[in-house]
Amino acid sequence: MSVLLVGISHRSAPVPVLERVAVADTDRPKLIDTLLESPHISESMIVSTCNRVEIYAVVDAFHGALADVGSTLAGHSGLDFTDLTKYTYVRYSEAAAEHLFSVASGLDSMVVGEQQILGQIRTAYAVSDNQKAAGRVLHELAQQALRVGKRVHSETGIDRAGASVVSVALDRAAKVLAAPDEPNGLAGRTAVVVGAGSMGGLSVAHLTRNGIGRVVVANRTRERAEHLADTVRAAGVEAATVELSDLATALSEADVMVACTGAVGAVVSLADAHIALSSRDALRKPLVICDLGLPRDVEPAVAGLPGVTLLDIATMKSDPAAGAAAADADAAREIVAGELATYLAGQRLAEVTPTVTALRQRAAEVVESELLRLESRLPGLDDPQRDEVARTVRRVVDKLLHAPTVRVKQLATTPGGDAYAAALRELFELAPGSAEAVAAPREVRAVEMSEDTAAMWQKGIGE
Repeated sequence: MSVLLVGISHRSAPVPVLERVAVADTDRPKLIDTLLESPHISESMIVSTCNRVEIYAVVDAFHGALADVGSTLAGHSGLDFTDLTKYTYVRYSEAAAEHLFSVASGLDSMVVGEQQILGQIRTAYAVSDNQKAAGRVLHELAQQALRVGKRVHSETGIDRAGASVVSVALDRAAKVLAAPDEPNGLAGRTAVVVGAGSMGGLSVAHLTRNGIGRVVVANRTRERAEHLADTVRAAGVEAATVELSDLATALSEADVMVACTGAVGAVVSLADAHIALSSRDALRKPLVICDLGLPRDVEPAVAGLPGVTLLDIATMKSDPAAGAAAADADAAREIVAGELATYLAGQRLAEVTPTVTALRQRAAEVVESELLRLESRLPGLDDPQRDEVARTVRRVVDKLLHAPTVRVKQLATTPGGDAYAAALRELFELAPGSAEAVAAPREVRAVEMSEDTAAMWQKGIGE
């Protein structure tokens, strides 16, 4: 069984496509169930963030599983196979693990080094675990990825460039709002935060650290909005909550707005913005809107209104702060490479262990069979003699098996090591299905979505 990754991210697709494939929290369990209906998929996990959707699946057949994952994504997004494959990347086995480790480390993020992705991977794993969709393979992969991410952030300076897309967006908003005599553009201003999830919390933390004067929180669930407002008050900043239906009124008094709901469809319409701006004409002050939702929370046409600066995911791609220092990124990659080697060695060892177990079971069966035969041929042996003979035979067998079983475990941790386990199975005639003995060799490969692969996906060819 190997891990298949099918993903779409800010690196491979424009924002409109990302919006189509975005997976809301409420949709994730249903999509996981759909994936598990495939005869080729035994485990599944979906990582969904503001700039990526990645499906990790434990599969027994590459092409059959790829076709099933593609069909699920196409059905969810409304895109057909041809459109989908233009923006999709595929990784298999070792390459899938390497990619997840890089993602957890912040190396693949829009803002290199951002730490929020660790929480998003943890959430993805928790959802799969709760649905019994994460077995041994995904459990070990996800847990190792989280450990790798934590190590990268603690041992390198990769997150110096910015904690998240939120911080980059709000830093740009502060520059827009700054006056010659007010270098801190957020100090004393009024902010509206739409969405009380993790990104809303990050927004509030950044705003309060930078001296915001007042925060208004709007959320679909009033209770969560109140909880986030309480966090603002605890930091010594004035806070209030409003219903989503009252956003236009809140915007009329705001200097900056952060929208990060993950809702399907725009939360702030062009009409809302018009109403807000009509009340601001006398104030003649700019409004900066940071739309960090995926799909978009703000209608794109709002960017054309006078006095409005709209910063969205697409804008963040070109921000200089979205890159980490080269030395820190290189150090992070070295950690990822080392951790990947350790993880793969452990996986290869786990694959050969059933073969070693089966070999020892076969030897034990032979010993017991020969001892029974000895019993029938020499019935006059007393108990001490019989026990000594049994111990001697077992010691001989154990000594003969010790060196090859220890060595095959050592060799299994090296690339191509599964061939030694295959040799043991062949030499000792270990049946493929007996005692779960076979640690089937995995073909380690990275698969790009070439034209041939796309064609096979569309045809649903199985291995």
